[in-house]
Amino acid sequence: MSERVRLHVNIDHVATLRQARGTSYPDPVWAASLCELAGADGITVHLREDRRHIQDRDLRLLRETVGSLLNLEMAATDEMVAIARELRPDVVTLVPEKREERTTEGGLDLAAHRAPVERAARALADARIPVSLFIDPTAEAVAASHALEVPRIELHTGDYCNARGEQAAVELGRLREAAEDAARRELHVAAGHGLHIGNVGAVAAIPSVVELNIGHAIVARAVFLGLERAVREMIEAIARADH
Repeated sequence: MSERVRLHVNIDHVATLRQARGTSYPDPVWAASLCELAGADGITVHLREDRRHIQDRDLRLLRETVGSLLNLEMAATDEMVAIARELRPDVVTLVPEKREERTTEGGLDLAAHRAPVERAARALADARIPVSLFIDPTAEAVAASHALEVPRIELHTGDYCNARGEQAAVELGRLREAAEDAARRELHVAAGHGLHIGNVGAVAAIPSVVELNIGHAIVARAVFLGLERAVREMIEAIARADH
């Protein structure tokens, strides 16, 4: 078996719980440390324009304390690019963002929004910050990402996670084809959105996928199991995949 697929834990929903009451707890910075102690290979946070969960102070403290890899998800805006260039996360993942959505609903539309994405990607690359694009698993999106000369992509797994029966197999096939296409183009391939213990194995088994970003499912299970156990449980589920 090849090297284990890496797990990056998204801790946004720890901050969501804190912001629901406007308290100082639970602390996402503390959560990040627990995730790393449990074996997580990286920490992912999304600094949204409306600051609905992660706050600027959280990001600054995480940059000082995360010892693994810090992946900053953000919209392709001038404000966010300036923040990223100042704080220098290990990776920036550019994602679509709508104020009214509960969570990210799909991949970047690179045909419609190529200019701002390209401008942000170049500004980040000039600062020597690796850029990833969060895209749907289509040949067009992979080709567009490659044309933008970014080193990384993250495939949106939401359609697979929401599908049932035969459609789930169809969506998994789309993920596999997109991952293989991206790997042939020498792109680093991550995947995420909606993954949980029951469905992560099939995605982790895709040979070209080297990294998974998972947050909500881990934080949700942590309510009952504790955060460290929930992270370890996910790592074990990934390790069982026939990669």
